[in-house]
Amino acid sequence: MRAIQVSEHGGPEVLRSVEVDDPRIGPKQLLVDIEGVGVNYIDIYFRTGLYPQATPYIPGSEGTGVVAEVGAEVTEFAVGDRVAWAAAPGSYAEKVAVDEAVAVKVPEGVEPAVAAAALLQGMTAHYLVESVFTPEPGDPVLVHAGAGGVGLLLTQLAAAKGARVITTVSTDAKEKLSREAGAAEVLRYDDDLAARVRELTDGQGVAAVYDGVGASTFEASLASLRVRGTLALFGAASGPVPPFDPQRLNPAGSLWLTRPSLGAYTRDRAEFLWRATDIFDAIAAGTLKLRIGATYPLADAADAHRDLAARKTTGSSARESYRPTMLPSVVQPSTESTARPQNTTAR
Repeated sequence: MRAIQVSEHGGPEVLRSVEVDDPRIGPKQLLVDIEGVGVNYIDIYFRTGLYPQATPYIPGSEGTGVVAEVGAEVTEFAVGDRVAWAAAPGSYAEKVAVDEAVAVKVPEGVEPAVAAAALLQGMTAHYLVESVFTPEPGDPVLVHAGAGGVGLLLTQLAAAKGARVITTVSTDAKEKLSREAGAAEVLRYDDDLAARVRELTDGQGVAAVYDGVGASTFEASLASLRVRGTLALFGAASGPVPPFDPQRLNPAGSLWLTRPSLGAYTRDRAEFLWRATDIFDAIAAGTLKLRIGATYPLADAADAHRDLAARKTTGSSARESYRPTMLPSVVQPSTESTARPQNTTAR
């Protein structure tokens, strides 16, 4: 099969298209013909070596496809089922082995492109508002990167709970998207951010900050919180936060600081299915909108990483497999595309 392989850590150029053997599945695994794979910032962290990962490896962990084979002990799935996953290493490929425990059936009405990019970001938004800090009606909250994949979903989920959502974005086009998702106020990163947040909250600050940006927003996030406010630092798109003295949380108002992860909030099958089912059911019902910012042929995975790192995409990015069943721009298995990606948003 064709796959993208990383043989050494580095820039996007280390993502190379290669021929490798098809995966072999274990008794509790599914062999899936991939229709599409989500492209996420965590893929960049592994590629650069920020997160440890032995090389060579096939990147990617999230996607959707059709079950081609089931292991002898699989009970929940059958050949022909369309499934999605957010924790199957080696997903930048034509085929992948997926543990039954991390797969979920894709309901009717959810397109493959959406299913490919929904779970990781959707369940992240879900655990942030359902388990890390659940806003009450009227609670002001701050969401950084409000036009990003998690940001758009998080804004919708928080607004549905009645929260007053304030977001940060970098452009007018992204502000429009953020407001459409339910943001009450949209700020720029170059504003005096904490002061602006306090102006919008009668000097009190927000109940929670959901921060997936990291180093460049961390100080403003802390300064934007009200007494006993919560800072959920769930990512580091701008780089990791430097060492931090927890004593600072005391005079700032007995603040809460947490560094959550999806793995810790999907610890068993029941919790995983709760979050995944909530997200897919809301998408199928039309109450949660997931925007696909761009699609790419598998061979152009490096371009997907460049665009994501340069913040040229909004919403989620889906990387198309070589199967002809996903989107019109998908290439055939024997073709190595060098075309630029089709985008669904202004660049």
